[in-house]
Amino acid sequence: MSEVTEINYGPLKEFIGVWKGDKGMDIAPESDGTEENPYYETITFEEGGDLTNGEEQVLAVLHYRRIVKRKSNDGIFHDETGYWMWDAKENVIMHSLNIPRAVSLLAGVKLTDANYKNGKLSIDISAGIENNDWGIVQSPFMKEKALTKNYRQVIEIENGKMTYAETTMLDIYGREFEHTDKNELILQS
Repeated sequence: MSEVTEINYGPLKEFIGVWKGDKGMDIAPESDGTEENPYYETITFEEGGDLTNGEEQVLAVLHYRRIVKRKSNDGIFHDETGYWMWDAKENVIMHSLNIPRAVSLLAGVKLTDANYKNGKLSIDISAGIENNDWGIVQSPFMKEKALTKNYRQVIEIENGKMTYAETTMLDIYGREFEHTDKNELILQS
């Protein structure tokens, strides 16, 4: 019989469950200006267990899926999936995400005591095309037409409430554009 050990999800334990929010605002580029989309969403974080890389690095893993719908027509306009990973030894959180526009990224941040204050977890995680550690991969079409240059997400979780502000710097329609999303979600289960 093998020994059963509990997985150390570290700060990611705060994420586990189903989160819903209806206060979202998406500010996105249009060829002739800017589009604002009020939205609601569901993000589901499921325990993925742990894994070992190179017989040395141990990661606790959450799988997630994020579905975002416009309030105006209930149509899905964003479907994202990926993983959140915790490296307890290095005190690093990693976030890999994929969207069906042929864009993927791996963001990361090393946590400090400042990320935990009065029962609140705050994470500021980022990736960039010129970042050697935390990068962005995209198809040739996206590189030419809608290049994602940088990604940043600031998340706060406290007492079953999650807020986030996400900024994606794009080179699109012949100009740079700061695409933003923000929302407040409540833990359902």
